[in-house]
Amino acid sequence: MSITPLMPVYPRCGVRPVRGEHCHLISEDGRRFLDFASGIAVNLLGHSHPGLIGAIQKQAETLMHVSNLYGSPQGEAIAQRIIDLTFADTVFFTNSGAEAVECAIKTARAYHQHVGNDHKYELITFNNAFHGRTMATISASNQEKMHKGFLPLLPGFKYLDFNDLEAAKAAIGPNTAGFLVEPIQGEGGVRIASDEFLQGLRQLCDEHDLMLVLDEVQSGVGRAGTLYAYEQFGVVPDIMSTAKGIGGGFPVGACLATEKAARGMLIGAHGSTYGGNPFAMAAIGAVLDVVSDEAFLADVRAKGERLRARLEQFIGNYPELFESVHGRGLFIGIKLKSEPRAFVAHMRDNHQVLTVSAGDNVVRVLPPLVIDDSHIDEFMDRLSAAAASYQPEGVA
Repeated sequence: MSITPLMPVYPRCGVRPVRGEHCHLISEDGRRFLDFASGIAVNLLGHSHPGLIGAIQKQAETLMHVSNLYGSPQGEAIAQRIIDLTFADTVFFTNSGAEAVECAIKTARAYHQHVGNDHKYELITFNNAFHGRTMATISASNQEKMHKGFLPLLPGFKYLDFNDLEAAKAAIGPNTAGFLVEPIQGEGGVRIASDEFLQGLRQLCDEHDLMLVLDEVQSGVGRAGTLYAYEQFGVVPDIMSTAKGIGGGFPVGACLATEKAARGMLIGAHGSTYGGNPFAMAAIGAVLDVVSDEAFLADVRAKGERLRARLEQFIGNYPELFESVHGRGLFIGIKLKSEPRAFVAHMRDNHQVLTVSAGDNVVRVLPPLVIDDSHIDEFMDRLSAAAASYQPEGVA
């Protein structure tokens, strides 16, 4: 057999972590990496957080799984906590961000079709978005690299330029059900929606009875400095998907909705074998114990400002390599003047610091939200050494 035991869909690098300690990962060969990738915005409490570990261990001793055919005291309690903290009136728990977005798409369509408007099924989405890897979520994206091999796509999506409100207004037609948008595009390069854009989409939804669906899988749970990024834009969504950091490393997601938006999600409309399992609820509870505290979120914003300020000062030393720094909270993008993957690999392999590449020539800096100034110092030292020793491809 020539195929690998793990289906070869990832270009896996040589880092093979076997243990985590706070903001560091230790590889199979003993190397220690500063983790400013956080499993792509997942491990927001770092690695081996005692509160998270304790909650999962305690739950494992009592109940690991039970069917959604039965009542869920754990799920009801966590759903109510989320409702109390957000715009939502109801929550559906999933196992991933892609599933959360799938549920959001279904909820938006069901809103209209519940009252007989079967023609309202189309969601307007935006270029360079990333909503997941299921058939519906790749169909919601205009990225051809995700479409290859899986055509035909599912119908019901229209792509427009991000931050173009006039195009969004002009695109509304008889089949439009709503807008699906990331307030901060992660894979697209930490591109931040303008206040005018998101507020304008909200106004269009109100005027035309459409659904504003936010994908906060990457930007949510404190990553951008507030519990959810929408709080910073002066808008309230109808439906929202969340995942990644909400489990702190445990696989879980959720679709949040207002009572109005969820009116089509009745008995039998949707389901999940594992969604809302007691393990996942214990993980969310432990994460919310930390992240829902306003003092903690204020600290995330302050650390983000300090890190961005140091990065902005630093990149001036390498004008041939770096272009700009942008972001919110600890959701930071460093824009390079060339494709970033080689530099990400250089930092990882030669200077033991983990980051993530993104579109628009951006390196994503996504540290655990529990970093302190010593980790910022360590990151800047390693970034400085990486920049000084970097030799771009094709340069003698």
